[in-house]
Amino acid sequence: MLSFDEARLRLLSGVPRLSPERVPLSEAAGRVLAEDLVAGDPLPRFDHSAMDGYAVSAAALVGEPPFALPLDGESSAGKAPSPLVPGTACRIFTGAPLPGGADAVVMQEAVRREGDTIHLDARPAAGQHVRRAGEDLARGATALPQGSRLSAGGMALASMLGRVELLVTRRPCVTILCTGDELRRPGDDLGAASIPESNSSPLAVLALQAGAIVRVAPIVRDEPDELTRAIDGALDGTDVLLTVGGVSVGDHDFVRPALARAGIPLDFWKVAIKPGKPLAFGASSRARVLGLPGNPSSAIVTFAMFGMPLLRLLQGDAHPHPMPCPAQLAAARKRSPDRLELARGTLQRDGHRLLVHLHDNQSSGAATSLAASDGLALVPGGPGPLEAGAPVDFVRWIDA
Repeated sequence: MLSFDEARLRLLSGVPRLSPERVPLSEAAGRVLAEDLVAGDPLPRFDHSAMDGYAVSAAALVGEPPFALPLDGESSAGKAPSPLVPGTACRIFTGAPLPGGADAVVMQEAVRREGDTIHLDARPAAGQHVRRAGEDLARGATALPQGSRLSAGGMALASMLGRVELLVTRRPCVTILCTGDELRRPGDDLGAASIPESNSSPLAVLALQAGAIVRVAPIVRDEPDELTRAIDGALDGTDVLLTVGGVSVGDHDFVRPALARAGIPLDFWKVAIKPGKPLAFGASSRARVLGLPGNPSSAIVTFAMFGMPLLRLLQGDAHPHPMPCPAQLAAARKRSPDRLELARGTLQRDGHRLLVHLHDNQSSGAATSLAASDGLALVPGGPGPLEAGAPVDFVRWIDA
């Protein structure tokens, strides 16, 4: 068996970035930039006021305060003001351009106004309450580097730079192929020994979260030739094929030989993790293939930790791995001597600490603990139990 780190390194080595495409800004949320976002203009574009108040020339004030300045003109957002007349003040509003000749803004709360004259009891400092052109970004500066995934903040920045379109990496296509004689579509007649197929929906949710396009293939029976044909067909037009079930070593586990017949050599098929030991990975010129275990918790956990980073890397995401939270075990925990356990748990804040309460039922078929969990605690293997308070990394589902 490969270790968790070695398996993930092998799976993510040599992954090429998919081709770029240009999309409207309105469709770019969550996409990964395929080029640097460069400021064509300075940001802000012009000097403007950060406050409602009065624009003045601090450099032109002679003597000591108090100062009395006559009002001349007004500057409001969206209108270009006339230059400041020497020895006067200009009424100005937040976001409005600074008049030529002004170098400071005195907020209105610090001014006493009598008719068309204002009185200042203190000398303003040059530059106060002024947002200078280019203070956020100079013209030609990189606003966001290639490989950035566009958040709400990134969308705001692109909008402020006036971008109508952005060059992003195309979304990877993921095909989910569930296998097993026992599976029926939800809503179908189950019969005496059948179960609803429950893996494609959660896997699709996680794949969409990672920025993919998802298609779900029809359920395939445990029959070698039918499996081979289904896998061969599912490889067309897909970047990542997820097979679910049938990758272990039982008499009815036919997926591995079917992958070989479809021209997918396997790189590995066992990983020292719990759950999810029978995890297979292979690749060809057509697609990358992840063979996931069939139990729901095993399938979802392994896809979250292996498949989602792969999808992000295909998009050129500079940060394909989730950032784990440092946490502590709320209670002592037995552990596997030789496997990393990806244990479902719930987070609780205790002062400045994050405590992880691991669920009692960690069975690979248990959906209740999966649904109730906030994410996965990475419990390292080793001799003896871990004590309460032991540090563990925790990956939230929302961050996977």
